[in-house]
Amino acid sequence: MSSPAEVNTTEEFDAIIVGARCAGSATAIALAGRGFHVLVIDSARFPSDTLSTHLLWPSTLAEIHALGALPAVEEAGAPRLPIAEAILDEISWRTGYSPVAGIDYGMCLRRTHLDAALVRTAASLGANIRQQCRATGLIWTENRVVGLTYTDSDDREHTATAPIVIGADGRKSIVAREVGAETLISSRSGRSCYFAYWTDPREDLRHIASQWRVDGLLGTAFPCDDGQTLCLLQPPVELDAEFHGRKVTDAYRAGVAALPGLARRLDGAEMVSRVRSCTGIASYFRRSSGPGWALPGDAGHFKDPVTAQGIRDAYRYGRLLGEMLAPILVDRGGPDPHAIDAATAEWAAQRERDCVEIYQWTNVLAAGRPPSPLEYEIYHRAQDIRNTPRPSATSTTASRRRRRCCR
Repeated sequence: MSSPAEVNTTEEFDAIIVGARCAGSATAIALAGRGFHVLVIDSARFPSDTLSTHLLWPSTLAEIHALGALPAVEEAGAPRLPIAEAILDEISWRTGYSPVAGIDYGMCLRRTHLDAALVRTAASLGANIRQQCRATGLIWTENRVVGLTYTDSDDREHTATAPIVIGADGRKSIVAREVGAETLISSRSGRSCYFAYWTDPREDLRHIASQWRVDGLLGTAFPCDDGQTLCLLQPPVELDAEFHGRKVTDAYRAGVAALPGLARRLDGAEMVSRVRSCTGIASYFRRSSGPGWALPGDAGHFKDPVTAQGIRDAYRYGRLLGEMLAPILVDRGGPDPHAIDAATAEWAAQRERDCVEIYQWTNVLAAGRPPSPLEYEIYHRAQDIRNTPRPSATSTTASRRRRRCCR
């Protein structure tokens, strides 16, 4: 990983990325892997943790595989989770996953390991990763973003320019703020999020990602790295006062106890971390492209963590952004600004089209209301399907013959 340039110099790059976590590393990999000169700055020093529930669905792991980082992620030691379990009151079912790019399992890997693996992958492809650096402002020419200023860990100021500046710097994105990216649609969550890590003596259950719901309360147990389990609690926001200040640990434990299945799953386990929280959650789409800039990841689009889609979206649309920009940036005569803007506008519109349906479903689950009669019916039917014996090959063949004879 490279060191920042000397003070008072202006460096030129093919692309500048603010933020080196999921969306930023994915965009950097897509561009650096195609030979482009890419600068990535981040205020963290990796490995570094961040607030995240970090469940990785098969679709997320497929994106990590597409970025060439799956072996590094697997090496971090989180168990594969080929089984999903859902329990509504006492209605339960288990199922496997439909494969995505041949991957039929999930994982739950702390961001300390996950982000570091992707940053290393980007650096190995030639991305210029500069850690402990903070963006301080954008550089404009005739209403177009053409670069940024930033400070390093010694508070020295630096300037960099590029045909495209990519803000992959999260919900409080400085790039989004500087370009005035307005919110297109927003929905306040009806849930808050509290989670902690527990030891996990249940080796027989470390291949199962489990979720429980009782009334408006939702809880999960996701086996993760270091032999532990991530236990997530998402109560309705009306209960936030019970989790205030020093009461948070007692309220969290009471929430676990209110979900009998989760309490049984954690029987014999010990909580080994403090309770972390995320409150005041709002899901949104922001305008995510404009003259010389784009916003992948949470900077441009965020969903409540109840459906665990954020990391997948960050990887996928960070990668696609890099892939859409690559043919334009390679132009030997210099990239056409209008072509860059058209590509980023198309990319942003594609993300909106792709993500709006799950955004709406996420808002339903995040409302914090008791389950509807429809949800009870879905769980009953799923339970019936899982408990129905599958026909043998002989009976299936005979059934097909009978259907042919009846035609």
